[in-house]
Amino acid sequence: MNSMKYRGYTSRIEFDDRDDIFIGRVIGMRDVICFHADNVADLKREFHTSVDDYLNYCTENGLEPDKIASGKLMLRIPPEVHAAALVSAQAAGESLNQWAARALSEASERKGEQAIF
Repeated sequence: MNSMKYRGYTSRIEFDDRDDIFIGRVIGMRDVICFHADNVADLKREFHTSVDDYLNYCTENGLEPDKIASGKLMLRIPPEVHAAALVSAQAAGESLNQWAARALSEASERKGEQAIF
C-alpha cells in the first residue's frame, strides 16, 4: 500500500491511470477525507491541506475530530494461537495485552516501511 502520514492521520494513495492523477483517502476513520493531484508534491500539499481543513472545521463547529482509533481491540483467534501468545507473553515477563501491543506495533511498523511517500 502506498501511503502518507500527517498529524497522526494516514492516507492510502492510488493512481488512476484513466485520469492520470493520484487519489488519496485518509484511512482508519469514519469521516471521509479525500484529495487528489497529478504529481507527488501537490498530492502531499493537498493531503496536508485536507487534514488541516478537517481539523479546522471540527474546531469551528465544536465537533470532536474522528479518532483514528480508540485503543481498544477485540480479536477472535483460534484457541491454539491464544495459548501460544499467552505462553510467549509470560516467557517475556509481560501481560498478554503488553505482549500483543508490542507485537502489533512491531508488525505495523515493518508493514508501514514498505511504501511511504
